[in-house]
Amino acid sequence: MDRQTLMLFGGIGAFLLLASVIGFILKRRAGGTANPVIDNLNARINAWWVMVLVIGIAFWLGTTAVILLFYTVSFYALREFMTLTPTRRSDYPALVAAFYLALPLQYLLIYYDWYGLFSIFIPVYVFLLLPILASLGGDSTHFLERASKVQWGLMIAVFCVSHVPALLTLDIAGYEGRNLLLIAYLVIVVQMSDVLQYVCGKLFGKRKIAPNLSPSKTVEGFVGGILLASLIGCALWW
Repeated sequence: MDRQTLMLFGGIGAFLLLASVIGFILKRRAGGTANPVIDNLNARINAWWVMVLVIGIAFWLGTTAVILLFYTVSFYALREFMTLTPTRRSDYPALVAAFYLALPLQYLLIYYDWYGLFSIFIPVYVFLLLPILASLGGDSTHFLERASKVQWGLMIAVFCVSHVPALLTLDIAGYEGRNLLLIAYLVIVVQMSDVLQYVCGKLFGKRKIAPNLSPSKTVEGFVGGILLASLIGCALWW
C-alpha cells in the first residue's frame, strides 16, 4: 500500500474510533438497559471494524489477496442464496458447475486480466450451460424456474460482486499502481450510504418504502442517505 492508501485507512480508523466512543457513551447513558437502536448501532460499528480489518489485511498482502477475499465473499453469498432457493436432486450438476466451475473461473479471469472473457463468461456461456446440466437429471418439474434461480444466483453473487476486484484491472492514465484506492472508494461510499440512510431514517423517517419487505426503510432515509453519500463521493474525488 502506498502512503495515500495508508493515510486513508488511518482516517477510517479514526472515524470508527470516534463512532465506537459515541456508541459507548450512548450505551452508558441508557443505563445498561436494552435499547434496540443503540444496540443495533453498536453492532454495526463492530461489524465495520471487522470489515475494515479484513479489507486492510487484504490490501496489505496485495492484489491476489484482494481477489481471494472477494472470491470468498462470492462463495458465501452464493451459498446463502442457494439455501433460500428450493432445489431438487436433478439440480445438483448445475449447482456443482456453479460453485466449482463458474465461480473460480470468473475470478481466475480477473487474476489474468482477461476482460474480454470475464465480461461475458457468466451471462453468456454459463447461462447456456446450466440449463443443459439441469436437464440431465430428466426432471421437468418447474424446470425453467429452477434453472433461472441458479443462473441469477450466479449473476448477483458472483458476476456482480466480481466487478469489485475487477477495478484492479482498469488502466487509468496517471493512476498506475493505485487501483486499490478505487475499491476503497467504492466500499466507503456504499457503507456511508448505508450509515446515512439509517441515520436519516431514524431522524426524519415517516413514510415507509416497502413495509412488507423492510419495515425500517423510509423514503426520507433513502433520499437523505443517497444525497449525502453522493456528496461524500464527490468529496473523495481524489
